[in-house]
Amino acid sequence: QVQLVESGGGLVPAGGSLRLSCAASGRTFTNYQMGWFRQAPGKEREFVAAIVWSSGRTYFAHSVEGRFTISRENGKNTVWLQMNSLKPEDTAVYYCAAAKGASGYDYWGQGTHVTVSS
Repeated sequence: QVQLVESGGGLVPAGGSLRLSCAASGRTFTNYQMGWFRQAPGKEREFVAAIVWSSGRTYFAHSVEGRFTISRENGKNTVWLQMNSLKPEDTAVYYCAAAKGASGYDYWGQGTHVTVSS
């Protein structure tokens, strides 16, 4: 059974940095794309970043381009989201998700809270 567990959320001042992790288990992820999404209070869920597991190719939302990076560690089946130069508008619950091929994101973690103070 696929399990995705996020961690690393917390409270950080504006301009600070935070690193989120997604521990993936239950299968190999060679053929998967891993993504990060977020949902701010009163807002809809939005795409943040993604990485193709096999190649390392990455994608970013315009709102985080240049500030966030996404990476994976094969030996630990872990996906990281490094968040720098954080802004109050980055405050949200962040979710890790996994997609195989073009099937969409079928697996989701429970989310981790990120609060950026002004």
